[in-house]
Amino acid sequence: MYRYQIIMYWSEVDNCYVTEVPELPGCMSDGKTPVEAIKNTQEVIGVWLECAREDGREIPDPVYNRSLITI
Repeated sequence: MYRYQIIMYWSEVDNCYVTEVPELPGCMSDGKTPVEAIKNTQEVIGVWLECAREDGREIPDPVYNRSLITI
């Protein structure tokens, strides 16, 4: 499991949970449930990192940030 910060929110327009990974520009995913969204995000992070390596781009180290979770 990757340790990048994930931001999750509900999208009324898309009728699903949407995630963003701020440390990895353009890295986003979604899912019908929060668990599915996180699982999909972990897969997308892997693809993002693989593409960055292939392109010779710098890969940022995960930065631990505490996040407030509001339900």
